[in-house]
Formats: sequence, C-alpha cells, structure tokens
Amino acid sequence: MAEEIEYGKGTPMVVTPSMAAIESLVEDIRYRGQLIARNQKLESGVGATGIIGFLLGFLLVMVLVFVPLKLRELGVI
Repeated sequence: MAEEIEYGKGTPMVVTPSMAAIESLVEDIRYRGQLIARNQKLESGVGATGIIGFLLGFLLVMVLVFVPLKLRELGVI
C-alpha cells in the first residue's frame, strides 16, 4: 500500500543550491546593466553636444566652400 507520511519527525533535508548557475546569472545581469549604463551615457553626451557639433560642421563646410569661391572671384587663385 501507499506509504504514510509522518510529519514532525526527523530533520528536514536541505539541498544546497547550485552556486555556479546563480553566479553566472548574476554576472550576466551585471554585464547587461553595464551595457545599458554605457549606452545611456553615450546618448546623453551626443544629445547634449549634437547641436554644437552640427553648427561647427556647417560653419566649417561653408568656409571650405565659399572662401575658395570668393578668392577665385577676386582673382587671387
């Protein structure tokens, strides 16, 4: 017949957790968190200096294009 379970007798058996699996999971979470933080910092930096960089680039292109045209018009080149 079926075994009867006796409650309250003996000591419970505790199974030791597999620490390798837990440590691997913690390292994976830490790595992903670092990637997210790095990406957020990069996006913040680009967002903060994007307009200044665009304006400087635009001015540089205008100088490199229009100064030679003006010099040619004046007959210097």
